[in-house]
Amino acid sequence: MTDDTFDSGFPLATSSWDAAEYAAIQRVVDSGRFTMGPLVAQFERDFASAFGAGFGVMVNSGSSANLLAIAAAVLDDRVDLQAGDEVLVPAVSWATTYYPLQQYGLIPSFVDIDVDTLNLDLTLAEAAITPRTKAIFAVNLLGNPNDFAALTALAERHGLLLLEDNCESLGAKDDGRFAGTVGAMGTFSAFFSHHISTMEGGMILTDDEATAQMLISLRAHGWTRGLPEQNAVHDKSGDEWDDLFRFVLPGYNVRPLEMSGAIGIEQIQKVPSLIAGRRENAVYWTERFADLDSVRIQREQGESSWFGFSLVLEGALAGRRKEVVQAFAAAGIESRPIVAGNFTKNPVMKYLDAKVPAELPAADKIHEDGLFVGNHHFPVHAGIDRVYDVVAKLS
Repeated sequence: MTDDTFDSGFPLATSSWDAAEYAAIQRVVDSGRFTMGPLVAQFERDFASAFGAGFGVMVNSGSSANLLAIAAAVLDDRVDLQAGDEVLVPAVSWATTYYPLQQYGLIPSFVDIDVDTLNLDLTLAEAAITPRTKAIFAVNLLGNPNDFAALTALAERHGLLLLEDNCESLGAKDDGRFAGTVGAMGTFSAFFSHHISTMEGGMILTDDEATAQMLISLRAHGWTRGLPEQNAVHDKSGDEWDDLFRFVLPGYNVRPLEMSGAIGIEQIQKVPSLIAGRRENAVYWTERFADLDSVRIQREQGESSWFGFSLVLEGALAGRRKEVVQAFAAAGIESRPIVAGNFTKNPVMKYLDAKVPAELPAADKIHEDGLFVGNHHFPVHAGIDRVYDVVAKLS
């Protein structure tokens, strides 16, 4: 695609596939092996290698990746995390950052964000720590990594388990490290609108082999079938027939398809160019919007992979998000809220045993005045100009 692709509009997401992905699908069709198999295993190895991690475990979605990461942490006897413990989470994120915590009896402790980076405010996070706080589930939002040096120092000072929800920030880096490899586990999504796509799919990265083995078991019913004879979860008996159906962990069935693994093998090879294209667009975006005081754009931390381009309305546009959204739609520009805004304002909170501060001003600002538009892996300067023209006209 080229810069003139969007002459009639600016969509939120576009495909990153070419002939290689379709050929990979056909090879799977021709093979007749559709359930999780050797191509998924190869993609796991390729993905872990691409980001410098020890092990990758693929699942059917980023949401399932979050679920398994929390499950593995709670069920691991080496980890001090159990029902009733508090986990620090940013107040702006997607629903499935929080749901696994509730499902395992953990208490999400909501912390406000930094309105510029859109990530966890680490000063407020430290102030929120209590004797019951045992973990941080940090989110790298819209491609922007956290300040990893400060984040890891905070976790180490207080003896907290650090996990990363990196579903929106594949390829981002800070402090010389890839997002999703800084915590004990990092989760990724390969949904259509994300940096790479395997149709549906997710990944968990870890450097700990025992953790990876737990994830492999949890991914498929909690059985031992996919594990080596001697492993950290539950050694096999040596009776192959019997070992096919030995259940040792309270697991799930969140296995990916072999077709998704085949597509992923092709997609992971393209990551450097996909991220480079998004970062080039971001240079143009930040330059274009530098002179507008009616919007606040995301401040890059480290090297963002720029999932999308956020706008927080200020000055003349504050309180006018609905009008902006309507003007965008009229111009063919797709937009969305910044993730779920202040998640604590959602009705589902009545089902969550959570700690919510009396005030979350930055998250509230995002909730009322925040939105984002798409970014893509090819030049979209014309689309960015279209967004700018609409905003400037309304300001």
